[in-house]
Amino acid sequence: MTEASQKPDTHTDKPVFTDTERAIINRLQEGLPLTRYPYADVAAELQIDEATLLSHLKAMLSTGLLTRFGPMFHAGEMGGGLTLAAMRIPESEFARVTEQVNSFSEVAHNYRREHELNMWFVLATETPEGIADTIHRIESMTGFRVYNMPKEEEFHVHLHFSV
Repeated sequence: MTEASQKPDTHTDKPVFTDTERAIINRLQEGLPLTRYPYADVAAELQIDEATLLSHLKAMLSTGLLTRFGPMFHAGEMGGGLTLAAMRIPESEFARVTEQVNSFSEVAHNYRREHELNMWFVLATETPEGIADTIHRIESMTGFRVYNMPKEEEFHVHLHFSV
């Protein structure tokens, strides 16, 4: 577990994870236990100490290997707005638009797709009306149309990306 992690140079490069990083990411996707010391308990499961777990987590966030770590709230059930959005971005503009879109605090889970609509992300806002406002601001900033795809029916999918 001495190899260094590195942030990928482009969207097509695969990130390199240490064994410890891989174990941490895979375990934390299952959630934290509802205990007094959740990080210590997860660390014990992984046979590392809490300081090591937190150090690796902070390092992965600071290098960009992980872009976000935190709770997932259901905005709609809390009175807010939630939608899936997509954009059609030329390759020459993709990096710029990705940075601009990701600058919005309402944006989560922004992914590149091999499709005509090649950028997909989730918008979560404090109010349902905030969705239209955020879409307008993204379109104004980027110069590209945002396709709004609000949820019609909800399905629970336990999504887990093994690394």
